[in-house]
Order: sequence, then C-alpha cells, then structure tokens
Amino acid sequence: MRNVLIPCNRLVRLLRARTESSGGLSSVGRGVWSRDVATWSPLGTAFNTKTAKRLNLFRENVGLFEVPELTSPAGFQRAEAKVAAEAAELVKATIAAETGIQVVQLFDKLSDTLCRVADLADCIRVVHPNAKFAHAAQQTCFNIGALVEQLNTNIGLYDALKRLLHNDAAMASMDEESRRVAELFMFDFEISGIHLPDLERELAVRLNEDILTLGSDFSKGVNTPNAIPKSVLPEHLKYCFSVDGDKVIVQSMHSDSGSDAIREAAYKLYLHPNPQQERVLEALLTARHKLAQLVGYPTFAHRTLKGTMARDPETVMSFLKATGEGLIHRTMEEFSLMRDYKAKHNPSNPNLQPWDPPYYSAFIKADRFKIDPTEYAPYFSLGACMEGLNHLFSQLYRISLQPQETHNGEIWDSDVKKLAVMHETEGILGYIYCDFFQRPGKPHHDCHFTIRGGRQLDNGDYQIPVVVLMLHYPPPSMTKPTLLTPGMMENLFHEMGHAMHSMLARTRYQHVTGTRCSTDFAEVPSVLMEYFASDYRVLSQFARHYQTDETLPEDMLKKLCESKKLFQASELQQQVLYAIVDQVYHGKHPLGKSTTDIFAELQNKYYGLPHVPGTAWQLRFNHLVGYGAKYYSYIMSRAVASRLWHQCFKDDPFSGTMGERYRREMLAHGGGKDPKLMVESKKLLSFILCAILAG
Repeated sequence: MRNVLIPCNRLVRLLRARTESSGGLSSVGRGVWSRDVATWSPLGTAFNTKTAKRLNLFRENVGLFEVPELTSPAGFQRAEAKVAAEAAELVKATIAAETGIQVVQLFDKLSDTLCRVADLADCIRVVHPNAKFAHAAQQTCFNIGALVEQLNTNIGLYDALKRLLHNDAAMASMDEESRRVAELFMFDFEISGIHLPDLERELAVRLNEDILTLGSDFSKGVNTPNAIPKSVLPEHLKYCFSVDGDKVIVQSMHSDSGSDAIREAAYKLYLHPNPQQERVLEALLTARHKLAQLVGYPTFAHRTLKGTMARDPETVMSFLKATGEGLIHRTMEEFSLMRDYKAKHNPSNPNLQPWDPPYYSAFIKADRFKIDPTEYAPYFSLGACMEGLNHLFSQLYRISLQPQETHNGEIWDSDVKKLAVMHETEGILGYIYCDFFQRPGKPHHDCHFTIRGGRQLDNGDYQIPVVVLMLHYPPPSMTKPTLLTPGMMENLFHEMGHAMHSMLARTRYQHVTGTRCSTDFAEVPSVLMEYFASDYRVLSQFARHYQTDETLPEDMLKKLCESKKLFQASELQQQVLYAIVDQVYHGKHPLGKSTTDIFAELQNKYYGLPHVPGTAWQLRFNHLVGYGAKYYSYIMSRAVASRLWHQCFKDDPFSGTMGERYRREMLAHGGGKDPKLMVESKKLLSFILCAILAG
C-alpha cells in the first residue's frame, strides 16, 4: 500500500545484482600498485586508494547523517518521539489552515517530517553493519509506519484537503505544482478508502493488511529452493545440484551452465509448480481486485495506473502489444542465430528451448566479439569511472562531484564516501553517500535511498537533498584499486542516473522531489545513463589502465559498444511478455483460468518460444509484489530514454545546451509535473523500435 504521507519508502530498488568479479578498492592513503596516484584527480584518488582508518577518541560524534539524535541505537527512539510531537502540531495546524496554499505546504511539511526519519531508518536498517543500529532502525520504520496508518484515517486531515480541492477559486490561485501535489495527496487518501462508509473503510483496511501479508508470503515462496527426490533425476544429473539426504536442492535455473542437460533439468525443476504458492498468488490478485473495486476502480490496474505516463491499462496493453509486434521479426532472427549455434554444439538436440537464450546470447557475444570482461576491468578502475562521470556531468550540467571529509559518527562504515554535488553558479545542490563495497551481512542488490528530499523552506532557502547509493563491489586489496567489468561500470552509470535525478530536481515540495514520481518515469534518468555508458565517445574519455595510464584500445572499445546491440530484441520481447502477464493478472476478474494456464497461453502468443508444460514461471516472478500492474514501466522508461538519447545526445553526448534543457524541462520537476505533459507517449514506440532495429 502506498502511504499518504510517505509516498514510497523512497527506494528505487533495482534488483539487478550483477555477479561479475572485480579487484579491490581504495580511498585516502596510498596503494602499492605501480601507477603514480598523483595523476588521478582528488575524486579518482578518493575511490582508487585504500581508506585510512582514523582514531575518533577525541572527535565529537555528530550522529548518522549528522542527525544529532542518532549517535547510538537508542537515538532512534528520541528521533521518533520528536517526530510524533512535531507531527501532532502539524496536524492541528493543517486542520485549522484557511488558505489553499497553506494547506498544501503544511501537508508537505508533515510528510517531510515523517520521511526524514522514516526514510533514513529504512536505509540504516539495510546498510548498517551493527545489528543494534539495524534493529533500532527497523523498529522505527515499524513505529512511524503505524503513525502514518493513523494519519491515513484522520478525517480532519482528509476534510481539510477536500475543502481545498472543492474550492475552485483557491485551486485556480495556486501554481501548477501546488495543485498537482494537492491532488496526489487526495489520490493517496482515497485509494486507501478513507472516503468510504465505516464498514467499507474497515474492509479496505483488512484488504490492505491481507495484501501486505500475502505479498510477503509470495516473496518468501519466490526465493524458496525446490527440493526434489534424487530418484526423479538420471544418474548423471543427480550430483550437478546441491544434495540434502535423498533430496536434490535446486536454487536457480543455472542459466550460465554450458550443459544443455543441466539447464533443462534446472529450468524444469526450479519452475515446477508449487500449489501453495499458486494459491497465495491467486489470493493476492483477488484481494487487490476487491480493494480496487471497493475504492471505485474497475480493476487493480486502473487504480495503479492513474497519474502515470500511461494513464490506464488500455494504453499500456496497446503499447506493449505494438512493441511486441514490432520486435517479433528481429526476435525470431536472433532466435535463429542462437539455434544455429546450438546445432553446432549439440547436433543431437538443436531445437531452441526457453532455457537456452540466456546462455547462448552470452556465448555468441563472447565468440563473435571476443569479449572477456576481465580484460576490460583494468581500464575501468572505480576511480577512473567516477572521473568519467564527473567529466560527463560537468559538460552536461555544469556540476562537479567533490569528495568530502566525514565527521565521527556520520557514516556507518569507514569505506563509505561522501560527495558534494557542486554547481558552478548555484553552489551545493546536494550530497551523495557512496556505499559501494561488500561487507559481511550487506545485501547484494543495488539501491538508491532518498534520505532527505529537496523542498522550498519557509525562509526562502532550499532544503538540500541527501541520498545514498548502495552497490556491491568486491572489497579492496592491497595490490590494486577496485576494477569494474563493463557490466558493473554500466550499473554504476545507471545508479548515478537516479542520484542525479534527486540532485538536479528543484521542486517546491518534497512529496514530489527527484525520484518521487510515477514509476514509469522514475527509471528514465537511470536508463538514459546506460546510453552514455555504451557510447564510444564517452568511454574513451576515461577508460585507461590503472597501472600504465594507457587508454582502452579503440578496437576493444568498439567491440564492447557493438556487443551491447546484439540480442536487444529478444531480451526486450521477453520483458514485453512479462509486462503483458502482469497486466492480465491485474485486469478483469475472475480470471477464468489458473495463473499457470494464463502464462502458458500468453507465452505461446507473445514470446516466440513455447511454454514448457509442467512449469510455472510466474510463481518465481517477485516483481508481482512490488510492481503489480507496473512492470511495463521498464519498457516505457526505456522508450522515453531512447527518445531523449536520439533527439538530444546522440550527436553530441557532451552537449551542455541539451543537458541544461534536459535538466530544466524534465529532471528539475521530479514528480511535480504531470509526466504526460513532458513525454508524448504515442511517439515512444517508434523510438524504441528504431533504436533496436537500427542496431
């Protein structure tokens, strides 16, 4: 459920965890490799030299993120108490407010008060290595969540907002962003059912609770390995998987295995239907549908898509079907190429099956372009990549990334780097805490956390945004800096796209700052950065050997850029299938068939490779929990990013004119401007298809 006063819990989670290997890190001090570190900029040096441990015995503890209450785990309780007291006063003031703009400002101030602790706690519970801090942060998330639930049912707040929205003169007197924020707050209230009669409102609360519980249960099932009796496997496969007594434990689809037999067995066993998991999924879909109809929408998809670029499920399905139809010819050509390669390596079984594309696409790329990620890594030291980003941002936005010294207690691990984002004329735009390195207990996925959103303060100043980027690079060694494979480098660019969205937004209200926008627009800045990470001109500016200072050879650069164009169609065709499945599941109910039968029918129609009987892929589709009815967002964001790249940056990826225009017309608005007004969705299809088919 999306909370009224905490519109997300401000995570842009991209569970794109890549498992590529790398070297080691650094950050103040001196490594022992032969390269003279003096040739790096201060930014490159900060990320390419070993962190020096500092004694903090006599330095004052300023608290996490310089929040004075957070010098110890117990400080979260003090922060909670402070928030509760401030929130109570703001609720009174909001209910008593008379002018239209004041109501919106007070709502946003209330939201900001809650978010500045809740979002910080949501980050700390994930990243902090100290279990006491993590537990205290987890409890704070729970407690503030309970407070928000109370506010979600506060009729006084709802009535104050309703009076404003029904006052035509007051609405007309406000600027566009204020009107939009007021409407967003009301939308969030009403999808929670606050406007319903008592009995129906109680039912809405129960349905929301059921949805949370069922979603949690489904996620657990997604990640649960399948235990299969050893007796069902042929002798030569019994010990290709983990064994527990008389059971074989299958934990993944083993997509990278060079054995066709292992991939086939893993695919069929890992995706074997689990009746309990199917019941949970069907109950989740039913509860969502009931809640949507209770609050006035024909389907859950209609409820979810209101306020997005797409607007409604009809537009989404039209976009997805047209995209699939436009891709299918190129997809079949790519499948044919994979089939030819498979026939050479396995002539006794040449037919291409659904467990084959991940392996053969990677195999063909390596064979055709002779790309070994480890050969590229020495040219992509983390410091070099950060310098490359800095150069790109300086050209596009006139900003620089400047390493900052942190105070005692400000960060949760000594390897965390703090960057100030400095504009040539506007000064500091915000701060980015870079938590890039592996450590025991740290999650493997990559995240962008908003710690503090930007907003206009009462005194005219601007509240500076603060974010955390969490990545999962290998720890440092004493012999070399962290070295990134091309995929890891691209992921760094992707995540920095989210950070720049947060830094460059200049919204009046924190409710719509930066990445706090519709899901189908939130990925645009990050996906656009992938285009820069695949451009020869951009890479040639910073890809240089960490020891010799030699630039990455031109032929290696070109092969890398060309390789990324291969198999784009078939990979996107698969995403189209998943997005269509998501829309159908959240469309009209009752579904009339099992979720497995629906998936089989849609795969046979929209993918190009047949469904495998006895499998239920959708029961491993965890995005149905967090992105229900919104999985299409990845494809639409990619279409918008493709349009931006080809119209604005393809001719000159360093164009300051286009960078400033992109910032002014898109990034600066965060979620404060209707994305439909910024992007004409009818034109998106041609851009994404042209970009792929031209490749």
